[in-house]
Amino acid sequence: MEAKAISFPKSLSDINFQAILDDFRYMNPHDPGVWPVIPKISVLLGVFVVILLAGWWFVWSDQLAELEAKEQEEITLKQQYLDKKRQAVNLDLYTQQLADIDRSFGALLKQLPNKSEIEALLIEVNQAGLGRGLQFELFRPGQEQLRDFYAELPITVKINGNYHDFGAFAADIAKLPRIVTLNNITIAPLPNGSLTLDAITKTFRYLDDDELIKQKKALQEAKK
Repeated sequence: MEAKAISFPKSLSDINFQAILDDFRYMNPHDPGVWPVIPKISVLLGVFVVILLAGWWFVWSDQLAELEAKEQEEITLKQQYLDKKRQAVNLDLYTQQLADIDRSFGALLKQLPNKSEIEALLIEVNQAGLGRGLQFELFRPGQEQLRDFYAELPITVKINGNYHDFGAFAADIAKLPRIVTLNNITIAPLPNGSLTLDAITKTFRYLDDDELIKQKKALQEAKK
């Protein structure tokens, strides 16, 4: 049996569309072996497209999603590696900075008196005002307020004097070896021509070991 040669049209006008339609119309679905060439190719292409779509839907879509997730994970791991590498390179610098912070914190901590020194500090504040010729009309320590590792002691003061003496008193307070601040300052004139200063003076002290333990327990109970 001689094989029938397939001739391809040279232009679109040479295509016999009616013959192609007849090939599809009269082909025997029970005997694909005798189908004309164009229906065979069309069916093969259709099967190929269906296989591609089925593979995409059932296999490749999940694999592509997993691949994308792995790529994102790779980017994250690379960034973490670079961050850790920079930290490792600058480890000596970080260690030096931490040591400097510890020294600075220790120096600040030394400026906080302990419980036994707080009374002497109050006397120093009072004497700083008297040394400038100021008259204390009120000097009333308030209730201590506990913080993380220190206690804050507010002192309500009412002082009479002149403006320059107030400024000198504030400068003397700043020069004390302990931390003392002036807050909520109000200055008003008096009938005799002098001034009166109302303020809240705050000093601080660090908590001892027993107080720190109590403070931690109180914070834990508050969280519960």
